[in-house]
Parts: sequence; C-alpha cells; structure tokens
Amino acid sequence: MELLRNLFEGFPEYWGGGVSHSLLILSLVISLGLILGKLKVRNVSLGLTWVLIIGIVFGYFNMNLDPNLLHFLREFGLVLFVYSIGLQVGPSFFSSFKKGGLSLNMLVVTTIAVGLALTVGLHFATGTPITALAGIFSGAVTNTPGLGAAQQAYFGLQGVEAPDIAMGYALAYPMGVIGVILSFILLRYILRIRPTEEEQAAERGLGHLEQLTVRQFTLEITNQRIDGATVKHVRELVKRRFVISRIVPHDDTEHNAVVNGHTELHLHDRVLIIAAPKDVDAITALVGIPVELDWSPYEQELLSRRVLLTRPELNGKTLEQLNANGNFGVTVTRVNRSGVDLVAYPHLRLQLGDKLTVVGTELGIGHVSKMLGNSLKRLNYPNLIPIFLGIALGCVVANLPLIIPGIPQPVKLGLAGGPFIVAILVGYFGPRYHLVTYNTISANMMMREMGIAIFLACVGLGAGPDFFSTLTGGEGLAWIGYGLLLTVVPILLGGLIGRYGLHLNYYTLMGVLAGGNTNPPALAYSNMLTTSDTPAVGYATVYPFAMFLRIITIQILILLFFA
Repeated sequence: MELLRNLFEGFPEYWGGGVSHSLLILSLVISLGLILGKLKVRNVSLGLTWVLIIGIVFGYFNMNLDPNLLHFLREFGLVLFVYSIGLQVGPSFFSSFKKGGLSLNMLVVTTIAVGLALTVGLHFATGTPITALAGIFSGAVTNTPGLGAAQQAYFGLQGVEAPDIAMGYALAYPMGVIGVILSFILLRYILRIRPTEEEQAAERGLGHLEQLTVRQFTLEITNQRIDGATVKHVRELVKRRFVISRIVPHDDTEHNAVVNGHTELHLHDRVLIIAAPKDVDAITALVGIPVELDWSPYEQELLSRRVLLTRPELNGKTLEQLNANGNFGVTVTRVNRSGVDLVAYPHLRLQLGDKLTVVGTELGIGHVSKMLGNSLKRLNYPNLIPIFLGIALGCVVANLPLIIPGIPQPVKLGLAGGPFIVAILVGYFGPRYHLVTYNTISANMMMREMGIAIFLACVGLGAGPDFFSTLTGGEGLAWIGYGLLLTVVPILLGGLIGRYGLHLNYYTLMGVLAGGNTNPPALAYSNMLTTSDTPAVGYATVYPFAMFLRIITIQILILLFFA
C-alpha cells in the first residue's frame, strides 16, 4: 500500500519524487486523456483536450510532478510540437501568399486582429488580467502553441509562471470547439446559403482556390494559328502553366502518343491537358474547343502511373534537370506534394516524398521509377539530423533579442516561436540546398502528437491545484463567456467579409475560417457537409500563416502589458 502511495505521491527520499513516480503520473494522464479523447458526440470530440482535463484532475488531488521537472517537460513537449508543425507547413508557407492564397490569408489576418482587439477591450472593460485573457484567447481558437507562447513570454519577462494562462485556456477550449461549429451554422442562415449551388461551384474548383488546384480536360485543336506549332511555342503564346500529357493525331483515331515540348500540333488533334482551373478558359480560347473523349482504350499503349521520389540526391532538382521525356520518352503531368496536385512545369523544384504522375510506355515508366527510387522503404527511415539540428538552431533563435518600436526592452521569440520559424525555413529552403528534410507523415505525426500530449499533460498538472476554485467562482463562468465571445464574433465577421467582400464559396469559407482558428474539429465538421475537398484546401492554404501569426501576436500582447 505504501508502494502505491509513493508511486502516486512521490518517493520522499528521491528528488522530485523519483523517476518512477514522474513517469507513472505523466503516462497515466496522457493515456487516460487519449482514451477519453475518442469519445464523440454527434461526430465532434474534444480530442486532446481530455489530456489537459485529466492533468487538472491529477494536479488537484496532489498527484503531481516536481515544479522544475514539470517546467522542463512542458517546454520540451512544446518544442517538439511546434517544430513538427513547422516542418509540415514549411514547404507551402511562402507559396500560400501567391495569387489565390493572398486574399485568403488577409482574411485570416482580419479575424485575428478582431480577436486581439476584443481581448484587449475585455481587459479594460472587465478588469480581467491580461494573462487570463491570453489563455482564453488561445483556448477560444484551440491554439495550443499560442498557449505555450504566452506562457513562454510571461516567464521570460517575470521569471515566474502565470497559472491563470493555463486555466483560461482550459475553460475556453470547449467553447472554441463548439463555438466555431455554431458559428458555421449561423453563417449558413445569415448568408442564405444554397448547399446544392455551393456544392456544384466547389466541385468545379472555382473561386479563390483556382490557383491551388489542378484539373484535366480534353480539347480538339481548331485554331489555324497554331497548326504546325510546337507545344513549347503554344506555351509561350498562352503564357500559362499547363502540360499536354497525351495526343491523338487527327489522322489516326486508334493510337495516342507521348507529348514533349517539340511535339507539333495540328488541326483536329485531340489533346489531354492538365492545368489550374483559372487557366482553362485562356488555354481553350487559344487552342480549340472542349470535347469528350474516353482515354481508357488508349491505356494499352500508354500507361499513367504515380512514382514516388525517394532518392535523396534528386532532392531539390527541377523537372527540367531530370529530362524524363528526353531520356525515357515519358511525360510528367503533375506532382502531388502533401496531398496537393501541382502542374508539372519545367522549373518546378522536386522534394523527397513527391509523387509524380508519369505517362508513357511500361518500359519508360520502369526506367523513371528506377531513376526516382520509388521505394517506400527508403522513406520509412527517419531523417533525424534536420530535426535535432533544427531544434538546436531554434533554441538560438528563440533567445535572440529583437527590437520592436514601442516596447522599451528587447523581446525574444521564445521556445514557441524560435523552433517554429527555423522549422519553416528548413522545410522551405532545405530542398533548394539539397538538405533532406522529409519525414513520413506517420513519423511527423508521432513527434507532433507526443509533443502536444506531454505539453498538455504538464499544463493541466500545473493548473490543477487552483482550477476548480476558479471554475466554481464567478470569474470562471465569466471566462467561459469571454471564450465564446472571442470564438464567435471573429468567425461571424470573417464570414461576412469573406462572402460579400471576397465572394468566397461557402465550403471554401468554412475551411479558411477553420484554418484561421487552427481548429481541426471545425475542419472535420466542414468536410462532413461536402464531397469536395475545398474545405481542406482552404484550411491548408491559411493554416501555416495563421499558426505563425497566433504564436507571434500572443507574445506581443504579453510583452506590451508586461515589458
């Protein structure tokens, strides 16, 4: 009996209660939280929030860790979490600002600014501590890195913890999950959405996602100006990125051929083109008329296969440098990266883990597969060097002093901001300098989930002793109300601006607002309402920048009031 008591409360003769005690408490909190996280009500779950709640319960009953050990584990978990997110979003971070993604990210900036203004307004109107409101603000948008950033910033300035940050987060988080879904339902009625029409527009890939999707279509060449012209010349004329993957010559209806830049086009040839939806009209206007053609009978001559890039030495090479068409007589029509299809234009720089759609003969595709590697086993081996080296550099960046006008003393990015920024830069620039940064989705997910679970468990254990007294007091109920306000108002305002100002498709709008709140349950709800992938594309487009902004702005909020 004494053994069990010591395991749960700590061995008095060992520092911090002993290793066995610390591991047992941490593991039980995470295990019980993950088990409860599988519970769903109407297909909505609090997920990892249960780890935080179980941690609070354990902390309340004095089954806790040494404060110094708790602080270390919390920061270590946060670093693992934000670094894995940075590596994941890094390759698409800067490209998300181009063309179609720019206005979507500006909408996210607006919603975040509204949330921050409300937070400051609540502080002056109600007298609620800004530390508590920082936690409430992060919980209201289910942004755990924001919680860590706020705690980091406050500890860096004051040298002590602020428990009300974690308590505000814990109280507001459930409202962050439920409030977004309620806001989406309200927007549907406020905006008078007609689901059938929105679904059809989403399936066609129209709107602001035109820059971010790829589609294929068949044209019959009717423009005499390009009769006899090469594909390369047509590409220069139309000034659009597209790939012609196959051609059925006008004088031969039984055979098709692989196309390259030197292939000549003739009247009444039928060509299969891959391009972004926004470029379809321009390409059609120059080339010819749309036609229906079943390409399946031609599979006997030319095959279409997806080949995985797994050879590290090809990381960062362009498609032009591979010269797959010239060497093997095949055409690369598109590149799938992190679930998004890209047009395979000559200067597209490849990354380890890309899936290339290749059209050609079986022999040609076999040669390309050998050149690219196409070995899933190679990708299963984790690349640990960029992880630990990046974390080391992130710790350096985290402690660099930054001068911000209006703040009397230099500020630091902290362990929430430093590793995150380094991970983004490593993920984006690594392939350009042939640094292999790829890790399998499962490996990255494992690191991310381990990090967030450890972080939330430690946050809960730290907040546990005072949590229930805060909840049962008047201020606890008020904090829940503030959280709902900070969730609903920015979403509704962002929905109105997105619909009437940017003319966004409703399903795109839901994905963008869910991504701006970094809210996976909201994305899951959005995906339930449509068969198209527009919510997921909108979410992925704004998520990197939204995560970056929420980590940075919450620190600035703390610094403005305590620096």
